[in-house]
Amino acid sequence: MAVLARADRDELAAILDRLGPVPPVTDLRQPETGLVMLRGRTGGEGAPFNLGEATVSRAAVRIASGEVGFCYRLGRDVHAARAAAILDALWQDGQRRGAVEAALAPVRARLAAEEGQVRSETAATKVDFFTLVRGED
Repeated sequence: MAVLARADRDELAAILDRLGPVPPVTDLRQPETGLVMLRGRTGGEGAPFNLGEATVSRAAVRIASGEVGFCYRLGRDVHAARAAAILDALWQDGQRRGAVEAALAPVRARLAAEEGQVRSETAATKVDFFTLVRGED
């Protein structure tokens, strides 16, 4: 679901096209956009506080074989949320899971490359502090 939530709209559309004819889809919840409250914790473990709000799109669908798919993703793209929910439902179908996983491989590779780039840029800013022992004991 994390891969589907972070995939681009064009990537999701291409994956649906690649998977061939999609069974009939029923919207359990019309795709919609709303706000969620982001919470943080002081120092990562302390008292919780409200950080602010973020725009989120969500969708819930059922495919003809009965599988239900959901998607919540940051932003206002309800079409991408619906496409991701359809792919979630298709992934739950045991006969289609392998094809969905194979179709998601390029998206996983792109996301991994982007994360690696961020890690390397962050590592370049790392500062190692050390203390010299003066020997005045």
